Amino acid sequence: MERVSTTSLTPSLPVPAHAARLREALLAADFTADGLLDLLGAPAYAALARSETVPALRATRGDSPLETLVRLFLLQRAVADGPAAAALPLEEALADGWVVREDGAVRATVDVRPYGGPDGEDWFIVSDLGCAVGGAGGIGSKEEGVVLGVGGASTTLAGITVRTPVAAALDLGTGSGIQALHAARHATLVTATDLNPRALDFTRLTLALSGAREAELLEGSLYEPVDGDTYDLIVSNPPFVISPGAGLTYRDGGMSGDDLCRTLVQQAGERLNDGGYAQFLANWQHVYGEEWQDRLRSWVPRGCDAWIVQREVQDVTQYTELWLRDSGDHRGDPEAYRAAYDRWLDAFEASGTRSIGFGWITLRRDPAVAAGEAEPSIVVEEWPHPVEQPLGPAVRAHFERQDYLRHHDDAALLEDSFTLAPEVVQEQVGLPGAEDPEHVVLRQNRGMRRATRVDHVGAGFAGVCDGTLSAGRILDAIAQLMGEDPVLLRDRTPQAIRLLVEEGFLTPESLLPEDGKQGAGTE
Repeated sequence: MERVSTTSLTPSLPVPAHAARLREALLAADFTADGLLDLLGAPAYAALARSETVPALRATRGDSPLETLVRLFLLQRAVADGPAAAALPLEEALADGWVVREDGAVRATVDVRPYGGPDGEDWFIVSDLGCAVGGAGGIGSKEEGVVLGVGGASTTLAGITVRTPVAAALDLGTGSGIQALHAARHATLVTATDLNPRALDFTRLTLALSGAREAELLEGSLYEPVDGDTYDLIVSNPPFVISPGAGLTYRDGGMSGDDLCRTLVQQAGERLNDGGYAQFLANWQHVYGEEWQDRLRSWVPRGCDAWIVQREVQDVTQYTELWLRDSGDHRGDPEAYRAAYDRWLDAFEASGTRSIGFGWITLRRDPAVAAGEAEPSIVVEEWPHPVEQPLGPAVRAHFERQDYLRHHDDAALLEDSFTLAPEVVQEQVGLPGAEDPEHVVLRQNRGMRRATRVDHVGAGFAGVCDGTLSAGRILDAIAQLMGEDPVLLRDRTPQAIRLLVEEGFLTPESLLPEDGKQGAGTE
């Protein structure tokens, strides 16, 4: 959900008949994410992401193909025929509708934005004019059917998505197609749906101009377009804004409160194949007299494990102001703005909502849980701290560790061996000059970047975990060094080991890749 400047919709969108030729021209001009940074420089590049175009205009005053393309597609400025013909296959671009001639100059009909793929791919995201540049000003448009480009939410979802080869992936509410584009790298079949038919057209353009495989494009709301089909991966950055009334298609759920997000999550279980993941961005209500964690646990469908992370909370006034600015209401009539503000607060008051949470929801369908042979693992937590993207591998590892802990009792835990994650460091906190620290903290420098306090036994145990000795043997050695009863130490330590495994500080040997196990690669 991108906050961008005012736009008006193009009556008819381009067609991708000559998209390959246009792509060749864009790449030949170095109209790529790296090329833009080199041309504009870091300050102008960063300013462009804030909706400030003056530095970029100053950096593109020449007539090179790259400068022409930046002015044409990113800054939406008219360019003369000569420079346009030098930068583009102009006749094909005119015929397909990417550009038009107006008053003797060439103008773009859509925003085309370079986007770097995870493995260095040069992709292009196509959206409505003015709908790909960030900034605090808000989109400022109330036109129905507007299609936005890539924003922070889009890249967040792309980063947390589990990327393993799958047969079928579903991008629900595709928008300009960024999630479908990512999925096309590792899914045999990609299906993209949207209530807005213009969004499907933009997704088709994004895929074609990026050189990606075509996707199955289906119009409709929620899971209606896919009938009874099931998938190995479902992703959605839905219109999750909780607003009074139907609001704007690109951002507002159109249902009461957080019902749209709840429905998406609850109905995902029956759409997932065994072992499949469903990953969503969502808003949820914090309601008086109810724990928000309990509200979200009730959303988890039968047969699924879940990991739900709340990243941010806003009170209802902050939330209202954010989205009224997004739609440009703050720039209109002051009385109308105050009336709109009142409507939002009235709706929150009527529903008992005190604040709104934002975060990530990941489901994984587990056949043992679905069959009633195992209890589901449902982790709901608040984590507002910085993380390191991409988190997809960390998400997958989280569920693998939950599986492990579910199937290993304390006795089995002590028989197994573990390896300390390579990015973990130890911090000791205490008064200067003190003989012993007050406490010891283990801290991750990658992934979720968690920190956890441990006692001397926990620190010593973690420090020698290299996969060569079982947990029980390590504890026996610690007991001998500390003069403790080894039986008592074995009894009280498994819970601490479980926490270190659950949070990713320790990895069981059975979950390590073959080349990461102790002794791998040796004779």
